[in-house]
Amino acid sequence: MKAVAYRESLPITAPESLIDLTLPDPVASGHDLLVEVHAVSVNPVDTKIRIGVAPPAGEAKVLGWDAAGVVRAVGDQVRLFKPGDRVMYAGSLLRPGTNSELHLVDERIAGPAPASLGFEEAAALPLTSITAWELLFDRLRVSEGRDPAGILLVVGAAGGVGSILVQLARQLTGLTIVATASRPETREWVRALGAHHVIDHAQPLTQQLRGIGFEQVDYVASLTHTGQHLAQIVEVLAPQGKLALIDDPESLDVRLLKRKSISLHWEFMYTRSMFQTPDMIEQHRLLGRVAQLVDAGALRSTLAERFGTINAANLRRAHALLESGKARGKIVLSGF
Repeated sequence: MKAVAYRESLPITAPESLIDLTLPDPVASGHDLLVEVHAVSVNPVDTKIRIGVAPPAGEAKVLGWDAAGVVRAVGDQVRLFKPGDRVMYAGSLLRPGTNSELHLVDERIAGPAPASLGFEEAAALPLTSITAWELLFDRLRVSEGRDPAGILLVVGAAGGVGSILVQLARQLTGLTIVATASRPETREWVRALGAHHVIDHAQPLTQQLRGIGFEQVDYVASLTHTGQHLAQIVEVLAPQGKLALIDDPESLDVRLLKRKSISLHWEFMYTRSMFQTPDMIEQHRLLGRVAQLVDAGALRSTLAERFGTINAANLRRAHALLESGKARGKIVLSGF
């Protein structure tokens, strides 16, 4: 099968940072689905692993943790899917990635692709939907429904996770959503996705919140540069408020949270697959909910850029855009 991989950690400007190659076809067993990959999307985790995790000498590592495709074969313990089913999923960090013609994924972390979407639009959804759903409902413990209400501040809302988080919060909760975005095009993007208010994270948050009538917020979803914004986040959070983050600040002075009894929650969507938790099938279920919401018109795909076929040159362009910090929504590639 065709695949895109890397043999050493290199800057994305280097031609060998991602390479085209041919690998043996994988074989499904146990709970595995063998998926014929039709489309993939690119996430910050791809660039982080390419830069920070060198493959063993002489080996190649396949990246990619988002895919949509068709089940070609199933393992002997599979009960949720059959050959011919359209699926979407984000996969596991402990296994080869999705940038290959064929891919193995545990059925318990895969979901049905929305019937109303093509493969490209579907491939933009899984990783960010799982992350946003778990952050909102499992970590921050926000309840579905219009009560109780509150104010949610989403820092860095125009990226992949923020783009689906804003939609989920607007469609499934009674929260007032204040999103941050720093450029005219990203401000327009998050407003179109359902943010009630948009402020600029490059400017002091407290004054901007007061300018739209809010002295404090109940929840903060910090999706980027948490270390840089922490002092301001603590200032704007209400006493006994909740802070959830997904990024990897070099340091975080959690003592700042004590005076207000702020709770801290880290969301990492690979935890369930990495540790084979008893509830890992929840990711299958929530992806099913996301597909239903998309088909009902309540959620939209966050696909923002189409980068052509799945090959090393196009994936290098996608990595470069993500590393620039100027991407909005999701970058998708399709076909080999």
